[in-house]
Amino acid sequence: MSHHASLPAPPRRTRGIVLVGLAVLGLASALYVIRRPLMMSAPRCMAGRWHGCLDTFNGVVLMTLVTVPLAVLVAWVLARRRRAAGVAGAWRMSLAEVGMVHGTVPFVWLTMMPGGGAGVVPARVSLVPLRDLVTMGPLGIVGNLLVFAALGFFAPMRFAALASVPRVLALGAGCSILVETAQYALSLDRVTSVDDVLVNATGAVLAGLASRRWWRTSAQAPAVGRAA
Repeated sequence: MSHHASLPAPPRRTRGIVLVGLAVLGLASALYVIRRPLMMSAPRCMAGRWHGCLDTFNGVVLMTLVTVPLAVLVAWVLARRRRAAGVAGAWRMSLAEVGMVHGTVPFVWLTMMPGGGAGVVPARVSLVPLRDLVTMGPLGIVGNLLVFAALGFFAPMRFAALASVPRVLALGAGCSILVETAQYALSLDRVTSVDDVLVNATGAVLAGLASRRWWRTSAQAPAVGRAA
């Protein structure tokens, strides 16, 4: 055997520390890039004002970032309780649950914000596929990809029944259809578009594929239990 083959594999804790470090570095870099727009909403958000904070994109993003430590604390408490009860995969389940909520609710909130003509402008529907992609622009497309990305990433890790690409696609599309229907029913001065559904569902699938190495194991666990 070669010298390299005899070397022990890096411990999981070391890999975890590296991944957490990279995540922190990426978050810090993103905060540095968008620091000025976020700081415009900071005074109103810190004062607890609705107008100028939770009714603006910058304010919602700022509050989402500010509540990250709280989300981590909630995941830690859930994981400790599950580990004490002897639940397998306690950390994975807890992080997945908190991640689904914390990563999805702010984006859904943004999509449900009423426009300037809410309640006055008639509801608009666009059922021609790919027609609205041109008007979305790069930022609009990226934003739509992220709406249900956290759901697509974490849901298959938490629920074995969702651990397949078609089911993640159906989950993303179904949630997007609900949001688009609500926009139409509430007359929020937003276009109910089939392209939004397509892009939202694509974002969920791409995120699900990114976490596939974790949720495939979860999906196989029940089968192993039945075989035993």
